[in-house]
Amino acid sequence: MTFDAIIVAGGGGSRAGEPKQWRLLNGRPVAWWSVRACLDADARTAVLVAPEPEIERAEAIVAGLTHVRVVAGGATRAASVRNGLAALPPGAGAVVIHDAARPLLQPRHLRAALDGLDEADGAILALPVTDTLKRGERHIEATAPRDGLWRAQTPQAFRREALERAEAAWPGPDAPTDEAALLETAGMKVALVPGDPRLHKITYPEDFAMIEALASVSRRTAVGQGYDVHRLVEGDGVWLCGVRIAHNRALLGHSDADAGLHALTDALLGALGEGDIGDHFPPSDPQWKGAASDIFLHHAVGLMKARGGRLDSADVTLICEQPKIKPHRQAMRERLAQLLETDLAHVSVKATTTEGLGFTGREEGVAAQAVVSVSLPG
Repeated sequence: MTFDAIIVAGGGGSRAGEPKQWRLLNGRPVAWWSVRACLDADARTAVLVAPEPEIERAEAIVAGLTHVRVVAGGATRAASVRNGLAALPPGAGAVVIHDAARPLLQPRHLRAALDGLDEADGAILALPVTDTLKRGERHIEATAPRDGLWRAQTPQAFRREALERAEAAWPGPDAPTDEAALLETAGMKVALVPGDPRLHKITYPEDFAMIEALASVSRRTAVGQGYDVHRLVEGDGVWLCGVRIAHNRALLGHSDADAGLHALTDALLGALGEGDIGDHFPPSDPQWKGAASDIFLHHAVGLMKARGGRLDSADVTLICEQPKIKPHRQAMRERLAQLLETDLAHVSVKATTTEGLGFTGREEGVAAQAVVSVSLPG
């Protein structure tokens, strides 16, 4: 079922002490993570609903993401959702609504909510109440039974036609606390889908620490490796790891033949599951003839950042008899750290020979291999 997504980020952060949707989490604003998750789950359109004074800020945050719209919110959450609905293009069979204040959203959460629509008009993620419930003000007046009680979360998924009918039929005058209440009041069926404690909502200042801790354990480490070889021919210098070394030979290739950057680019693409350098920059394309290889690595870094990734380490080994690498290792590390947008401590460049054996030992070419470790969301 095709679906659109509405990410509600219209709050002013009165209880959190600041607008929580713009606070940084793992280097990205809180609201960005939910938009990215919806797109990763193949949302047709993602609408980010932001406070009217923050529209430009919200647009800057999602710049570069495709199929995203930013609209102004209303005075209440329900009004913000209505504005989001009005901004959706026609055609999708379902709408998913999610609070930006729950930034650890994953595509699997969205799929679970959508699967709940198989036998219902709506479906919400929810957790059963496990704590004993007490009623009272300063003193306990009663113990409330918790059987059959659930803590509603988002995402919440709805058949679009059912949601629009329920919206039109809401009796008021009070606004519903969530969209499931619209369908309940209209007599429609809303399914309960097992939720996830990691979908904790940022409400109070102390919630940030909990979300940051959950985010750190909700990431996975991806490792990629790359290997490249280029032939040595007559020339006046070689490019390796973004540094030009004066030499009586040159490396032959369609681009500048920087074997170090090529291996590193392939390693990063491999960690992301994005194929190899030839998939993104075909050697048959004349526009890449003689191109600087830092273009290729910059592209791979951009893909990593778009996924919310962070480079943990990069290790490059250059295999050759000539040119000598040691005098240039530090310059290579510094250039790679710059291209990878990371600290120098995360980058290693080494060199070795094959003791005169093979094509590198005969000084016919240069080989490079690279291994990277990348931290990615869930």
